[in-house]
Amino acid sequence: MQRVIERILNLLAFLLTVGRPVSADEIRHTVAGYHQETDEAFRRTFERDKDLLRGLGVPLKLEATDGWEVEHGYVVAPDEYSLPDPGLSDEERAAIWLALRMVRLGGQAPGTSAILKLGGAPAVAAGEPLTADLGSGADMLATLFSAVTERRRISFDYREKARTLEPYGLVHRMGHWYIVGSRVGDGDIRSFRVDRAGSLQVGERSDAFERPDGFKASTALPEAPWEAGGDDVEVRVSFDPSIGWWARHQLTGRATTSEAADGSLEARFPVASVDAFIGWMIGFDDDAEVVGPPEVRERFLAHVEGQ
Repeated sequence: MQRVIERILNLLAFLLTVGRPVSADEIRHTVAGYHQETDEAFRRTFERDKDLLRGLGVPLKLEATDGWEVEHGYVVAPDEYSLPDPGLSDEERAAIWLALRMVRLGGQAPGTSAILKLGGAPAVAAGEPLTADLGSGADMLATLFSAVTERRRISFDYREKARTLEPYGLVHRMGHWYIVGSRVGDGDIRSFRVDRAGSLQVGERSDAFERPDGFKASTALPEAPWEAGGDDVEVRVSFDPSIGWWARHQLTGRATTSEAADGSLEARFPVASVDAFIGWMIGFDDDAEVVGPPEVRERFLAHVEGQ
């Protein structure tokens, strides 16, 4: 059976790439697997293979090889064999993409060519993990879920600062869990990565706050990883002309930009997670510079020099 499959795949690949009708004799002497000693044996094998291909839906046709239609050959038109655009929505493509990335064959993740043929992969941050690494934080996640459902205020340490939050929901995004809610004191809607929070304390009183009508935690989560956290700092970055267009594409609506005549780009935008911002900046190599503030620039340089 393995030999039959290999021969069929060889035949199909040859017909799709040759770009013209080919005779049975050319197939016999070109495609690996047709090494039968007699003409009759080849004919029987080739007839079975043709029936198998057509049974699989391959549009195998017999067309003239010349203008006088004296000789004929076999051909598979790539445009007839290719998959038509199924018209998937962004949500459907995202679901297929996630399922594809979660499958492992022989310990390896499959390639992305299949999802590209279905209309392209959804926009995701490059290099982000695809599974939630809860680690020792699984118990914390359960505690946060209870706090959300029972509407209890929570307190925790985040980036060496004490935080108090009215938790509205939990969201999984790009391999991490985020707690989203209203910050006690100013009412700002903020989000924090669960695995970076410590010393969690849950208030004793249930129904301690009201969740806004129609609130959706998934839409409240920032668009970019560096917008989720509690650092509250505005950064200024200069991008070289060669990558200015790409940087603009990745920035969110919270950024203000100015473009110079040479195509270089200067951007100002708020950062709630300096670590996530630094991780993003490293991808630009020497084509981007953190201009300010000084403490963020120093942290970025220290990280790069320490690699």
